[in-house]
Amino acid sequence: MKQDERLVAALTDEGRYRLLIDAVSDYAIYLLDSSGRVTSWNPGAQRLKGYAESEILGSHFSRFYTEEDRQSGMPAHALETAAREGRFEKEGWRIRKDGKRFWAHVVIDPIRDEAGGVIGFAKVTRDLTERRDAQLALDQAREALFQSQKMDAVGQLTGGIAHDFNNLLTAILGSLELVRRRLPDDPRTIALVDNAMQAAQRGASLTQRMLAFARRQNLNPEPLDVPDVVRGMTDLLRSSLGPSVEIETRFPPALDLVLADANQLEMALLNLMVNARDAMADGGRVVIAAQAEAVAAGHAANLVPGRYVCMSVTDTGDGMDEATLEHAMEPFFTTKGVGKGTGLGLSMIHGMAEQSGGRLILRSRRGEGTTAELWLPAVVAGSSATHDRASAAPASTVAEAKPRVVLAVDDDFLVLMNTAAMLEDLGHTVFQANSGKRALEILAREKNIDLAIVDQAMPQMTGVQLIEAIRADRPDLPIILATGYAELPPGMGVGVPRLTKPYFQNDLARALTAVTR
Repeated sequence: MKQDERLVAALTDEGRYRLLIDAVSDYAIYLLDSSGRVTSWNPGAQRLKGYAESEILGSHFSRFYTEEDRQSGMPAHALETAAREGRFEKEGWRIRKDGKRFWAHVVIDPIRDEAGGVIGFAKVTRDLTERRDAQLALDQAREALFQSQKMDAVGQLTGGIAHDFNNLLTAILGSLELVRRRLPDDPRTIALVDNAMQAAQRGASLTQRMLAFARRQNLNPEPLDVPDVVRGMTDLLRSSLGPSVEIETRFPPALDLVLADANQLEMALLNLMVNARDAMADGGRVVIAAQAEAVAAGHAANLVPGRYVCMSVTDTGDGMDEATLEHAMEPFFTTKGVGKGTGLGLSMIHGMAEQSGGRLILRSRRGEGTTAELWLPAVVAGSSATHDRASAAPASTVAEAKPRVVLAVDDDFLVLMNTAAMLEDLGHTVFQANSGKRALEILAREKNIDLAIVDQAMPQMTGVQLIEAIRADRPDLPIILATGYAELPPGMGVGVPRLTKPYFQNDLARALTAVTR
C-alpha cells in the first residue's frame, strides 16, 4: 500500500478530529463530561493554561476559574446555560497553572446523544489579554484626549470671562481709590468705601484663580527647594489645619530643585492642605512628600520626557468616588457647602502646573483618602539658574515721578477713563486713545509724549502690534503693556514692561517710575 493510501486509511473520523484539534495551538479546545470533568486536552490548552494532559484529565474544569467566580457558582451556571440554551459564551478572568490571571473568551457547546440528552460539553478558550490591554490603553488615551479638550475649552471660556472681569475690576478699584482720597473725614462713609474695595479685591483674587486655571496668569518661575518651601510654611499650615490634623513630611536627603513660581507653589500647597483638612471631619493625618523621577515617553502623567519632582499631599479622609474625581479639577466644581469654597482651588493648581510644564494628578477611592500629586520640572542643583529667594532685594519705595505726558490706550472706555484719572491725579498730562489706530494718530500729532500705556486685548490691532508700530517710528519711547494675560504670541512683547490688571494707583506709579528712570 502506498504512503498516501496509508494516510487516508488512518484518517478515520476520530483520527481526523484528533489531528485537527492537536494542530490548533492558539485555542484551548477540550471536552468535558456531563458533570464538568475534563476528558480530552489539546496542545493549545496545555500552552494556554500550563497543564500537561496527564495532570488535568479527570479534573473539574472549575479549577480554571477565579475563587470569586467559583464562590458565585459561575462554572455550574455556564454548563446549565449551555445545556438549556445550546451555547454559553462569555469573557472573564481565568487562572493558569502558575496562578497568573489571563482574560479569556470562552465558548461552551453541549454534546448530545441521539435522544437529545446532554452527555458532555465541548469547550473552547482563547486568550484575549493582549487585545483587552490594548483596548483599555486606547480607551484611556481617548478619555485623556477628551478630558484635555474639555479642560482646554473650559479654560478658554474661563480666561475670557476673567479678562472681561479684570477690566471691570480695574475701573472699580481705581475709581474707589480716587474717591476715597476725596472723601470728607466721615468714618462711616470711609468704612463703606473700604468695604467695597475689599469686595473688589476678593473679585480680583477670584479672577487670578480663573486665569490660573486658563493658564493665562503671570508666573515668575525660579528654582525652588520644595522642602524649604514646606518648612517655611509650617506655622501657616499648622494654624490653618488646626490641632486635630497631624502633619507629616517625607523628603529624601537630597532632592532636585523645581522650576516654579514661589507664590503660586505656596498657594497650591495651602489649597491642597485645606482640602485635605476638609475631607477629614474628625481629624486625621496629612503626609507631604516629594521625590525626583526621570519621566520617559508614555508616562501615566502624560508629561514631556525629562526629569521632574513629584510633590504629593496624602490625607486619610473620606476620599472621592469616580464621578467626583472626574470633575474635581473643573472650575467652580465643589463638594463643600454654600459659602465654604469657590470650586477654583484645584482648577487653579491644575492651571499653574500646566503653565509651569508639569501636571496635577489626583488619586482617590471612596473611604481610602486622596493623594494629590503635583509634578513640576526639575532643575539641576547648583546650576547658574539657582536663585536664593531670601537674598532678593525688597521692592524699593516708589519715587515721586516728575510730571510726564502719557498716552493711555485701551478699547474699554471704563478702564481708559480710570487710568487717565489716576495718571492725572499723579500730576501727569494724559492723551486718551480707544484704539491702536487712534493712538498712532495722536503720536504723529503730539511729539511731546513721554511714554505710552497700552492695553493688549484690543480689536483690529493688539497691544503688541501697536508697540511694534510705535517702535518703527519712535524706538526709544518707553511703553508699558497693561494686561491680565500671561501668554503673548511667541517672540512678541519681549522686553516690554507689564502692568497686571487690575491695578491700583501705586502699581501704576511704580510702573511709570521703572520705565522713566
